[in-house]
Amino acid sequence: MTHLLELKGVTQKYGRGDRRFTAVDNVSLTIDEGEFVALLGPSGCGKSTLLRIITGLNQPAEGQVLYRGQPLRGVNPYATIVFQTFALFPWLTVQQNVEVALKARGVPPNLRTVRAIDLLDMVGLDGFETAFPRELSGGMRQKVGFARAMAVEPELLCLDEAFSALDVLSAESLRGELLELWQSGSIPTKAILMVTHNIEEAVFMADRVIVMDKQPGRVIADQKIDLPHPRQRKSPRFLEVLDRVYATLAGQTQPEYVELGTAPGEAGVTRALPDVSIGELSGLLEFLNEMPANRTDVYRLEQELNLSTDAVLELTEAAELLGFATIAKGDIALTPLGETFAEASILARKEIFATRIRRLPLFKWLLAMLKAADKGRLDRDVIRLALELEFSPEDAARQVEIAIQWGRYAELLAYDDNTETLYQETGAAVAA
Repeated sequence: MTHLLELKGVTQKYGRGDRRFTAVDNVSLTIDEGEFVALLGPSGCGKSTLLRIITGLNQPAEGQVLYRGQPLRGVNPYATIVFQTFALFPWLTVQQNVEVALKARGVPPNLRTVRAIDLLDMVGLDGFETAFPRELSGGMRQKVGFARAMAVEPELLCLDEAFSALDVLSAESLRGELLELWQSGSIPTKAILMVTHNIEEAVFMADRVIVMDKQPGRVIADQKIDLPHPRQRKSPRFLEVLDRVYATLAGQTQPEYVELGTAPGEAGVTRALPDVSIGELSGLLEFLNEMPANRTDVYRLEQELNLSTDAVLELTEAAELLGFATIAKGDIALTPLGETFAEASILARKEIFATRIRRLPLFKWLLAMLKAADKGRLDRDVIRLALELEFSPEDAARQVEIAIQWGRYAELLAYDDNTETLYQETGAAVAA
């Protein structure tokens, strides 16, 4: 059987020389006609990178992309992308924005007009043909993006976080309308590939969920969503599937030597510091401390704490990394240490936190660097450049920022904003 799309061992790397990092590692997957597939994972796992490779906007460093059994060379003429940002031309009307895609395909003006009007009617924008993007709501602007994408009748419709920039109600409405068009056969699209970090969105819309993890970006699961449409978010079966996908993405707590990873420059994987504030982490631990048996389902945290999927995963990762919580089978539970932290005074929390981050290889490395530095000070950029051997430039810069915030809270590090230098707090000893 020939698949509509097939990826074989696709790897993507960026940078040069020693500063090359792997964004996507050895990804293989298939998509067949009639499938609505969600590519799900946390920010930074390479989902959008894969989408650009699939559509031919980028070429992989290694591996092969096949479309209908043939190697893809250049831009894929049978695929199109709807991006997170609306990407409309502000000086063109709604109708003209849709006609742009048809003009690029060489469609005659009279046919362009008819096709554009039909598409706008299909997505519920009849009557807004002469409006400019600034006159439309976010949801309506994204509908124009969908109409423009479908104008060229793509076999493969790709959605790159297409609903994430919308307010909750607009996103929900647009999801329902897209599913209606897809399931009714009103659009000629053969398959849909949706990139998202929203687990509930993936389970609500897709037939299959391909789960990715980061450092580096890789596929860790391919799960069929065997639920009939329309799906009811509060049904026991839906929540069961949601819990299962969360369990896959959140994983389960590993032995400490695996959880902590290695220090920069050492063999192995340097574990990134999760992008969370101390206040957010404290709030999570206090919440868990009030739960029966100090535990709850990870998927419930989104609603209970009003957080995004990414925020939940970063928070649970931080709690796990610091030994404040454990994760197993989609549940998160406080450890005795986490319970102690949740109930401790402000000063006691600082002491506990300082003790825990001293154990992290990245912090050990940073404190050792400061101890060896001239006058015990290091420029922020020196640390960032060193971390670029392990992370992308953007991630390295963010790791420095997180280390500064965590280190300041724990009173292990100080930072001079005027000179942009880090130094060790007086009296803070370097862990062996």
